Amino acid sequence: MSQGGYAIELYLDPALENQVLKAWNVLARRQISSHLIEIESRPHITLYSAPFIDPTKLESIIKTFASKQEPLPLSLSTIGCHNNLLFLAPTPTLSLLQFHSQLCDAMRREGIEISEDYRPENWIPYCAVAQDVPKARMAESLCVLRDLKLPVAGYAMDIGLVEFSPVREFFSFVLGNTVEG
Repeated sequence: MSQGGYAIELYLDPALENQVLKAWNVLARRQISSHLIEIESRPHITLYSAPFIDPTKLESIIKTFASKQEPLPLSLSTIGCHNNLLFLAPTPTLSLLQFHSQLCDAMRREGIEISEDYRPENWIPYCAVAQDVPKARMAESLCVLRDLKLPVAGYAMDIGLVEFSPVREFFSFVLGNTVEG
């Protein structure tokens, strides 16, 4: 099981999110993994994670950052696995990598340390489709995902902070939205 903590997540547009949810649901119906559904997660790409963080400090940083961004084109183009995690990986475009790097810079300016895994030179973007997949079912899981018609393209539309697990959203902001919500 995953340990608790906080994460800054990049959320997908509704059509792209639905493609990921289809994968979650197929894997759950086959009783391979329903963990992401159970913890009430939402399809996302994790931009930053830490065991402890002050949400109020991050809120103004993320709000300002989001207001200066535009919706980000994404193409989930690759199926991958690491340990017991199954994921779809976006094509690592320059715009996605710069988006992440600029967020890290904004956080560093406010004194927030970026852990090794989330530093721009090490960060590997992915969208989880199954967690805690039993090793004996990993090959089957990959075959199920192979049936997806990749790549699936869309946009990243929002950025938010969550606490996990279970997932509880503190706030989220639409990219490019300068209007108070």
